[in-house]
Amino acid sequence: MMLWFYFVWYLWSSAVHVHGQSGFISIDCGIPENSPYIDKVTHISYFSDAEFIDSGMNSNISDLMTNDVPDQFSNVRYFPNGTRNCYTLKNLNKGSKYLIRASFMYGNYDGKNQVPEFKLYLGANLWDKAHLENASHILRMEIIVVASLDFVSVCLENIDRGIPFISVLELRFLPDEIYSADMGSEAMVNESQSLLLFDRRDLGSTNGQEIRYAIDVFDRIWSAESLEGSEPFASPTIIKNNSEGFQPPSAVVRTAVRPLNGGDVIYFNWTVSDPGLQFHVFMHFAEIEKVEKNQWREFNVCCSVCYKSNYRPSFLTALTVYTAHPLSGHHHYSCSVRKTAASTLPPILNAIEVYTVRKLSEISTAIQDVEAMMNVKERYRVKRKWMADPCVPTHYMWEGLNCSYNGSNPYRIASLDLASSGLSGEIADSLAELTSIRRLDLSSNNLTGPIPDFLADLPLLEYLDLSSNKLTGSIPIRLLQKSRKRLLTLSVDDNPNLCLSESCQTKGRNLILITAVVPSVVAVLLIAVIIIWRFIERRRRAMEPHNEEVSLVLDSRHFTYAEVVSMTNDFQRVIGKGAFGTVYHGYMRDGAQVAVKMLSQTSSQGSNGFRTEAHLLMRVHHRNLASFMGYCDEGSNMALIYEYMAEGNLAEHLSERNARVLSWEERLRIALDAAQGLEYLHTGCKPPIIHRDVKPANILLNERLEAKLADFGLSKIFPNEGITHITTEVMGTPGYLDPEYCITNKLNEKSDVYSFGIVLLQLITGQPAISKSSEPIHIVEWACPILARGDIQNVVDTRLKKEYDTISVWKASEIAMACTPSTSIQRVTMNDVVTDLKECLAMETARKRIQSEFENKSSCSSGSVWMDTDSESGPFPR
Repeated sequence: MMLWFYFVWYLWSSAVHVHGQSGFISIDCGIPENSPYIDKVTHISYFSDAEFIDSGMNSNISDLMTNDVPDQFSNVRYFPNGTRNCYTLKNLNKGSKYLIRASFMYGNYDGKNQVPEFKLYLGANLWDKAHLENASHILRMEIIVVASLDFVSVCLENIDRGIPFISVLELRFLPDEIYSADMGSEAMVNESQSLLLFDRRDLGSTNGQEIRYAIDVFDRIWSAESLEGSEPFASPTIIKNNSEGFQPPSAVVRTAVRPLNGGDVIYFNWTVSDPGLQFHVFMHFAEIEKVEKNQWREFNVCCSVCYKSNYRPSFLTALTVYTAHPLSGHHHYSCSVRKTAASTLPPILNAIEVYTVRKLSEISTAIQDVEAMMNVKERYRVKRKWMADPCVPTHYMWEGLNCSYNGSNPYRIASLDLASSGLSGEIADSLAELTSIRRLDLSSNNLTGPIPDFLADLPLLEYLDLSSNKLTGSIPIRLLQKSRKRLLTLSVDDNPNLCLSESCQTKGRNLILITAVVPSVVAVLLIAVIIIWRFIERRRRAMEPHNEEVSLVLDSRHFTYAEVVSMTNDFQRVIGKGAFGTVYHGYMRDGAQVAVKMLSQTSSQGSNGFRTEAHLLMRVHHRNLASFMGYCDEGSNMALIYEYMAEGNLAEHLSERNARVLSWEERLRIALDAAQGLEYLHTGCKPPIIHRDVKPANILLNERLEAKLADFGLSKIFPNEGITHITTEVMGTPGYLDPEYCITNKLNEKSDVYSFGIVLLQLITGQPAISKSSEPIHIVEWACPILARGDIQNVVDTRLKKEYDTISVWKASEIAMACTPSTSIQRVTMNDVVTDLKECLAMETARKRIQSEFENKSSCSSGSVWMDTDSESGPFPR
């Protein structure tokens, strides 16, 4: 019956090979899209990898092929960009068992004749390291896994030992009963443990040919190898399998080995360098000789301990003996098949398989979250580098995601930002599965249809932005209720056909729903009380500057307008302009140079900004804040007087028009100075002060290029120490504005951190905050994907001409990225920034010191030695 099953199965699979075998995914990596073919030896249908991966490049090495190499190795896909690139094999059965095989032949496809080495991952878990001996070596790596999802990811990781590549990727369905022996309560293969192929041999074969599909219906590849001290023999008769489930092919078990010269034992040995590895061994037996009545074959099967004693193999019927518990703790292993004292015939062994136990120990993202995100990716065809597990490894977390982890349970998706991602169609139902999400931003897309009710069921959701879409219908009542109770910040503005009220009688208004108007008399009265209270509070605050005027007039740093005219020589030399007004160069009576900032009558900041800055500058003193010399306040003539900064502002130095290029060390010192100034405002002032307009134009430089923060006209003082934020009108400069502050009007010190992160990116890249191209792009959006690919050189300002410590630049880039998440809670503090920038600076100064020592030694070693300091050289030792 079993033979009939295989015969029918083979005929059926052969009949459908044009479209692929059932349960098979066969990928010839690197062939052009839509170019499937049938292998002439195995009759397996192979397809292009174009639909399984979005990255990589193709190369053909058919000119280097020999006749005995399978066609699948005539092309490769290689990955010169990015540290990690992943294939996604889809449409699997969750809980089913699969054999996955990756095959490689370098073939000197790149002409460098340098065989690369890289790592292979199954999702977030290490599969193994790919190490090829030479250009013509074919490496096959196999793993048996249980699919926890309806897809599996195979990832190649660059470890800086050459560019990763792949020739063939294959997946084969395996029935549940195969390799399913129990080890106590733990199966050999489950969702947290896999089997990695170490060796698989067809013993006794004399033709030297490997056996695979369709002879092996599961397409296991059996190599024709023998064992030392043994001799081969075979039977032409078909061998049937018993019900154990391992099902070695008849062609494999009808050959065998026995000891030479009638010996008593067959040995199979192997040695490893890591005693921590665990192994499972499967030995396949079948009696292939007709044993006479007065003869019998009996032996013991042992690997450290004996797993089968006094065993007599059945005639023409296969049986598998396996290790019930994994072997471990040694460098050298040996399995034996030893003749018993009662046996008249020598022992035999037909085939053997050895697998390494590979724990899948990495905690992954919750299954429901992964499935939801894969649905979102496919439904909206998201054009981002979304591969493998969304959250882990954490340094490969999907762009736009933030994940939470409590130390034991799977990772959960805490926020999803798909703003301006080109989404169209209705809001995906799969988002309902993200039950741990707190922030969801779907703004600035082309989403249509109604707002689904399930969004109100997300238990932790506290921020939802659906603005600037094409949504229709009405807002679910429970979302409105959550918004009223301040349980949810809801933004739905700029949806022209969306009804914004419960009665749906007011349409087309643009608003951000932080709270909803409650249509009741009590609510109206309450709002009236709030409005009156705010009016009184504003009047009280409006009076405060005038009270400050009294103290300012009495202050010794007050200057008359006539004195300002005199010190600026009738406003002769303009040294800058800003939102406040024009800045003039001047001299104090003692000869000290000053910068005089005059308030323009058309200034957007106005007198309130003037008084805010003057009041603030009276109470702050730090070497990285511009020193305040005095003020003038006579009617419409208002001026602030600062120390003169001879080198202007940072924006001028970063400009491409400036022939003077700041070195990497100078940029780091400027960044550190500015960071220390902000750190003082945030933690050294009681209560804290938020600058609110950190940008290169407000970072001034003296003749020693020491940086000082200036322009405090938009600054805010926290009225009470210890509060987490203040709600205020959004003010600042586009490109540097904290996105969360823009949405919520909630200001805290992390808003300055975001702005500083943009400045730091500009120091690294030399690029503006928002590009001035035909399609403007923000510097964070531009830099993030390049850094994610590990391509630091294409981020750094080319004017630096690679004169920098690479690790220092990488660390600075990481600091900038840590400053600029869209959510403030995820940003670092200025204390952290200062600490890390000091480390960056130490690395760069060390590099320059070593470079100087190297150059000095070279110049002193011989009178005839000459070094071209302008020529490019290799990296200096660190």
